[in-house]
Amino acid sequence: MEERIVEFIAALRAAGVRISIAESEDAFRAAQQMGIRDRGGFRDALRATLVKEARDRATFDEIFPLYFGGGGPHLADLTGDLSPEERSQLARALGALLQHLRQAAQQAGERGEMDPGRARVSVDSLMQLLQQLLQGLNPTPEQMDAAAHNARLGWLGDADAYQQRLAQQRLMREMGMQILQELLEALAQLLAEAGMKREAIERLLAGMEANRRSLTERIARYVGASAVRQRTEAHPGQRQDIGDLMQRSFQELDERQAEVLREQVRRLAAQLRSRAALRRRRGKRGSLDVKRVMRTNLRYGGVPLELKLKTRHLKPKLLLICDISTSMRPVVEFLLRLIYELQDQVASARSFAFIDDLSDISPDFSQHTPRVAIEAVLTRLPPGHYNTDLGHSLDTLMSHHAAAVDPRTTVIFVGDARNNYNDPRLDLMERIRRRARRVIWLNPEPRHLWGSGDSDMPAYLPYADAVHRVGNLAELAAAVDKLLEG
Repeated sequence: MEERIVEFIAALRAAGVRISIAESEDAFRAAQQMGIRDRGGFRDALRATLVKEARDRATFDEIFPLYFGGGGPHLADLTGDLSPEERSQLARALGALLQHLRQAAQQAGERGEMDPGRARVSVDSLMQLLQQLLQGLNPTPEQMDAAAHNARLGWLGDADAYQQRLAQQRLMREMGMQILQELLEALAQLLAEAGMKREAIERLLAGMEANRRSLTERIARYVGASAVRQRTEAHPGQRQDIGDLMQRSFQELDERQAEVLREQVRRLAAQLRSRAALRRRRGKRGSLDVKRVMRTNLRYGGVPLELKLKTRHLKPKLLLICDISTSMRPVVEFLLRLIYELQDQVASARSFAFIDDLSDISPDFSQHTPRVAIEAVLTRLPPGHYNTDLGHSLDTLMSHHAAAVDPRTTVIFVGDARNNYNDPRLDLMERIRRRARRVIWLNPEPRHLWGSGDSDMPAYLPYADAVHRVGNLAELAAAVDKLLEG
């Protein structure tokens, strides 16, 4: 509940409601005292602590139901009232249904109607949906976010009621609800074959239908909340300080907000440069090198007069491999701006961009300013649709540019590791890890999405020395600061 209140306060702030830290703390204390059993009292407690001006009351009343609306009736656990024999019959029927679905998916893959990887994911999603409807399990926020990502709901901030219904239908299709009736009919037949009585089957199907209606309402509420959150956060009249924008997801920035952060990059680079220079001065102090002291002072008869110190070389040699597909472009743009604003803090930087294949973009930055170079690269390499292929790009790197990876090189991958079910080429990742000084991965996606859909991120993790989430400029700046440590 605390996390939901934090999200609610953030949505109010994004909508233009001024809320101080002290008022946020008052809201938490009031919510703790009131509890959530009395929804009206809970709403009044939050309104009293968070709304100071009458004009903000309408905003509060619009947003509150989307965060604390209850999501409709709860899903009921239908397995609790089953007898041990009926539970055994249900388990057998579900096992038979799973086998049938896998066979159908395999046949569809053999006919070329469906990618085998997508087929496996689809079967898993359908079985998960049935388990939720049977056991009364509400989808977790992480599951809803993953389904919305796979359904590519995208921007909903300007969606009207009709467009929100279309988005809801796409999300329901992604979760498998469009063929739920066929699944229930097949399950009923398999239950009958397993020996379950007709009355028990009808009671079970009626309960699953009730749970389906509840889940549909929850999906509608999720889409509505997403639309309100995006719309309020992108409201053109709102005033936001740089700190708030730096915490804003790259994917949620409108062009005006992105331009504000582009202007901020130089000031941010100056701060990182000062920090790196301070570390370098400390590094030059070094530690006592006993062997060098003794060798140097042999000329003085073994009396140590000249001290020799071990110093660290803090300037890293970087190799950037950047996914510039549509979803990754905002992240890559800000990373390249930061790196090339900090060229004096880097021994060398070489950059490659890829979608379906690798392209050397280093010459663009050697000939132009970062702003001009980035615009040239993104114009020359337009994004495609579902054609990202990191495995093929790695093959190009090691076939034509292998010399760019040596024991001094820090290799930085910038991408969400979504390969459209292509071969991830882990053998080439192993070669890169052996040749490079270290491998760093910057991924803008939340960790709970790694491995969902066509994400190969879990497969790449063993080959990375460090992985950083870079969903906003603050996280990206922190990751770059760590890179400059050498």
